[in-house]
Amino acid sequence: MSRASTTVLHDLSFSIARGDTFGIVGSNGAGKSTLLKVLAGIYQPTRGSLVQSVSSVSLLNLQLGFDENLDARDNIVLSGMLMGMSRRRMRELSDEILDYAELHISAAVPVRSYSTGMKARLGFAISKYSRPDVILLDEVLSVGDGHFREKAEATMRDMMMGEQTVVFVSHDSQRVRELCNRVCWLKDGRVQMIGPASEVIDAYEQYLVRR
Repeated sequence: MSRASTTVLHDLSFSIARGDTFGIVGSNGAGKSTLLKVLAGIYQPTRGSLVQSVSSVSLLNLQLGFDENLDARDNIVLSGMLMGMSRRRMRELSDEILDYAELHISAAVPVRSYSTGMKARLGFAISKYSRPDVILLDEVLSVGDGHFREKAEATMRDMMMGEQTVVFVSHDSQRVRELCNRVCWLKDGRVQMIGPASEVIDAYEQYLVRR
């Protein structure tokens, strides 16, 4: 995978099974966010291929997504339609989404006035209720208040019990250990290790201590 004539990801080869909660860890610049954008179809690999057997993928990244000039309800509809949901269905779900995100009081104001944490809550709630086949989370649980993080983590555990696939990028290795069943450790755009969460996180934390 190249960006601005610089190779970001090198020789990656792995699969994510349906129902996995798959973590991606690595230091800044390791290629984690770039990999999520490849999985989401935002970036196309310059070599090799990405094979998907799903119909809908949602990337929740705090630097992407909402139309800042629209209010929460309109963004709910827009985001859902981009994931293949109907306008009517998203309007039906809007009250439940706003309740989950705890944003009813701010539903009618443009999203540009939202804090980072409020945007994260709205995005996560949309993904919860629109139920894409795969949800990609990029550092989303690192913002907002502790109350909402606990609720979002409980939702992720519910997802793990079902068939929804979650790919979760975070610098919080302990949270990845607790939430994910498999983990990929990236270093300089290359896979260092893929396997059960506890084994990979142990190796990654040992590397951080040595470094």
